[in-house]
Amino acid sequence: MPPTLASLVHHSALKLGVRAGEQHLDTPVRWAHVSELADPVPYLEGGELLLITALKLDAEDSDAMRRYVKRLSEAGVVGLGFAVGVNYDDVPEALVKAAKDEGLPLLAVPPRTPFIAISKAVSAAIAAEQYKAVTSGFAAQRELTKQALGSGPEGVLAVLAAQIDGWAALYDASGAVVATAPDWAGRRAARLTGDVERLRDRPAPASAVVESGSDDRVELHSIGTGRRPRAALAVGTAATLGTAERYALHSAIALLTLTTERSRALYEAEQRIGSAVLRMLLAGEPDHARAVAGDLYGALLDAPFRMVIADSVAPPKNGTALSTRKPSNGTAALLAEAVTGSGEQGAGPLPVLADVVESAAARSGEALLVVPDGERLVLLAVDGGAAAEACLQYAEALESTRGEGSSEDELVVGFSAPAGPIAAVSAYKQAEQALSVARRRGRILVEHEDVAAGSVLPLLGDDAVRAFADGLLRALRDHDATGRGDLVASLRAWLSRHGQWDAAAADLGVHRHTLRYRMRRVEEILGRSLDDPDVRMELWLALKATGT
Repeated sequence: MPPTLASLVHHSALKLGVRAGEQHLDTPVRWAHVSELADPVPYLEGGELLLITALKLDAEDSDAMRRYVKRLSEAGVVGLGFAVGVNYDDVPEALVKAAKDEGLPLLAVPPRTPFIAISKAVSAAIAAEQYKAVTSGFAAQRELTKQALGSGPEGVLAVLAAQIDGWAALYDASGAVVATAPDWAGRRAARLTGDVERLRDRPAPASAVVESGSDDRVELHSIGTGRRPRAALAVGTAATLGTAERYALHSAIALLTLTTERSRALYEAEQRIGSAVLRMLLAGEPDHARAVAGDLYGALLDAPFRMVIADSVAPPKNGTALSTRKPSNGTAALLAEAVTGSGEQGAGPLPVLADVVESAAARSGEALLVVPDGERLVLLAVDGGAAAEACLQYAEALESTRGEGSSEDELVVGFSAPAGPIAAVSAYKQAEQALSVARRRGRILVEHEDVAAGSVLPLLGDDAVRAFADGLLRALRDHDATGRGDLVASLRAWLSRHGQWDAAAADLGVHRHTLRYRMRRVEEILGRSLDDPDVRMELWLALKATGT
């Protein structure tokens, strides 16, 4: 911390005595200044410890001292140091009383303590504080860099919030909140979306201090190097940022720029890998696809995904909204750009659709595959994930804003049912079928599950079916009742994950070898092989029928 009057009083070499203002000794000292002028105020900035010998002062005149001390206090002087044994043998009582009345700290400087020693002590303390700020800034930069490499933007925000003793929030290109630190800052960050959108209209780099509706001092900074910022950072603190805090903020801005700005070459390389993964899936080679996907898309192939095909067609004369569900702020902002043609990607909904789903996937940390396919766009998104939901919201928002007589091409989207890598070919066909239905019906989006009306599940409510299901699962339930395992839940998880050991084991929170052992026990107890698709079908329907 910066030097204070208390730290100077406790300095063993200075031996200063306190004659007044003991309650204000914790005040920081910006500098130590010597002046023998009767009125030094015009030459002061505030925050100084003023050192005097009273060479030109009548320090025993009560009225004069009262006026003198009052002027110093109003000028922001934080303390007065009086040299004892120079012009006065001791600090005059008139000066002591004036300092006490004004609450101004008054320090007695002994004869063997030169003013230069006090100035050096203050200067050394200020230099130490500045050095500490710089080293703290370097330490913060190292920790921020570590988090940027290991945890991404969320880790950067967490470290930044701790460094500035406040909160931080990251916004995407649409102005929607991506992440906050700490978590409680989400509500405060949401109030600033309008300010973020206004900042986005200014060339990068841009910054602003805004009103947050609370006691916080909030700064906004654009993130990105292009004409249009890719993101924005907000930081809220109780006071103006100091040197160390400012250094940490600038480091965070640089790192967030690196993590949010991907080079065109890297983006194109990822698209080529994604295209290869998709071709292998559609060629019936899921193992090769998984090998090529690696860490980039591997997580997507470990969970049920949706195949999505998006195309553009001439708009129908009359549109019917799919639903009245309101899109998120980020989706709405990007939609506005698509409708007005002001988006960075250019006119048309397909490029903005890609931006919407990619932003949603980035915010949630999901894997997402986006592959241009001629004039169409093919997506592989986690079933029930943020990217799939953003795609649905975007399509529905477009549907609700359709105008009659428009000559612009419109989006048309087909969604497959949830599938795994082995069923990728079927999922692609389902998406194409849904896309075809959407065209025929004049709809923007159709899900394959909605093409066929009704469901087989209500048919499982028959008593005979339930009796069969209970009988099929009874032996497993009896086994679980003894406390020797959890075979029913394990079977359900394994079937729901299409026999994917790692994904099902993760759902259960057990090791995959434990899950393999349980499935062998299921086969032993039932006397049936889980390799038989008919057995798996019957077991799945039994679980559905009994609500297990």
